[in-house]
Amino acid sequence: MADIRLDKFLADAGAGTRSTVKIIIKKGRVTVNDVIVKKSDIKVNTEKDTVCLDGKKLIYNEFEFFMLNKPQGVVSATTDANDKTVIDLITEEKRRDLFPVGRLDKDTEGLLIITNDGKLANNLLAPGKHVEKKYFASVEGSVTAETVKLFAEGLDIGDEKPTEPAKLTVIKTYIEDSGDVNDNIISDMTRGDIKSNIEITITEGRYHQIKRMFKAVGMKVLYLKRLSMGKLYLDESLKPGEYRRLTEEEVKLLSEK
Repeated sequence: MADIRLDKFLADAGAGTRSTVKIIIKKGRVTVNDVIVKKSDIKVNTEKDTVCLDGKKLIYNEFEFFMLNKPQGVVSATTDANDKTVIDLITEEKRRDLFPVGRLDKDTEGLLIITNDGKLANNLLAPGKHVEKKYFASVEGSVTAETVKLFAEGLDIGDEKPTEPAKLTVIKTYIEDSGDVNDNIISDMTRGDIKSNIEITITEGRYHQIKRMFKAVGMKVLYLKRLSMGKLYLDESLKPGEYRRLTEEEVKLLSEK
């Protein structure tokens, strides 16, 4: 990492906004290699210099990575005039340049990566990279072998071209409060009485894609949760709305195909 201004170092290390840290520096609360520094524009080396605030060493990381279990009712944005955003859920001291990698619908739950690494985000989202994203869903109706075949072939959802092939796996088909459905009675019931739990893996991220795919086959998504992105899986110990920093190993997973 090249040398950077002291005020940027402090801001990126979570000490406050650029304007706030300028005041902190002027007050003599910051030392560089044990020497009090009161000028914001001096350059420090992020790897060699020791920067302390009120005697506490600050750790500089060029990039930050969080795993969030996104809850329903929160929007995947950095700011929003009406709704709480996924960035608002990161309550600890954090960089001001964080953003969500891709979007989950407001009513969708599950894995969302929060970072400030634009290159990594582009590699995960670029259509040509074909990064797999796995979801769990509950849908109205019975997902049949024919449905699985249609998803594997790609569906017309009203865009310029059909969707890329998607892998659809049926976990179970059931009637609410009645357990699993016996195949020989499905034909005697209306589709609305039957529900299916499925897993679906896609390599795109079109607007409302999964909901539109099921709509194309006459079905409705009742619940949707993202389970994985690339080789990174949601930590199921995280409750909706909870988050944690990614480990070094998990960051490496995001860079693997």
